[in-house]
Amino acid sequence: MEGTAINEARAIGVFDSGVGGLTVLKEIISLLPNENLLYLGDTARVPYGAKPKLTIIQYALEDARFLVKQKVKALVVACNTICAQAMSELREEFDLPIIDVIYPASRAAVKQTKKKRIGVIGTEGTINSGVYYQVIKRLDNEIEIFSKACPLFVPIVEEGLLEGEIPQKVADMYLSELVKKRIDVLILGCTHYPLLKEPISRCMGSEVTLLNPAMAVGRELKNRLLENNLLSNKAGGYRKFFFTSQAQKAKRIIQYLDIRVDNIEVADFQSQGLC
Repeated sequence: MEGTAINEARAIGVFDSGVGGLTVLKEIISLLPNENLLYLGDTARVPYGAKPKLTIIQYALEDARFLVKQKVKALVVACNTICAQAMSELREEFDLPIIDVIYPASRAAVKQTKKKRIGVIGTEGTINSGVYYQVIKRLDNEIEIFSKACPLFVPIVEEGLLEGEIPQKVADMYLSELVKKRIDVLILGCTHYPLLKEPISRCMGSEVTLLNPAMAVGRELKNRLLENNLLSNKAGGYRKFFFTSQAQKAKRIIQYLDIRVDNIEVADFQSQGLC
């Protein structure tokens, strides 16, 4: 029993290319408030979306190794680009529950659509991989899928430009064609994108449901922890944040999302022999 209690008390590791994964972390906190959480944002190398697949795999493994060294009990890959390009490598190297964002989001979208017309927006790496198309078609072959890469959304969020003229103009530019497709669900296929939900919603209109994968990911994580007897039974978890560059911009996003911070550190991959 003592060993089980130790396992339950270990933290959950959540990682992303930058600050976008904080939207997933917020939902995990809401659903699992007693869990200890470690967040890693690779802000020194963001964005991942247009990088070559081998580079994304390398970065993903380095990110995960950093958190595994902290003895986490589960990993949440809060980056659609990594999920699209590197999940098989992550699951091959690490023997612990690993939660991706793409399957939970796809399953939720299939359940929500009434018109059987789903839109997906994401980074170039995610959209070009076709992974959302493949997963959704496996779930329901009758659904039509319309995809659009929105590469400027990530740097806009990383700069903290969440409202105003710039994000609205960029949203209008990217999404004007999707508006014509008569979709009723739009998957925000990058964890940065929920932070731009207001300009995206204004562009798409009230008839389109914006699907934030974070909620589905939180439920998937809870189920996996239950299956593996890893849910914490102690009240109140700690939240520790690591970023690979100075965290001033990240702190603004954390504050915007109203997430409590117990500690923030700079993650030095080189000193730990991770890159």
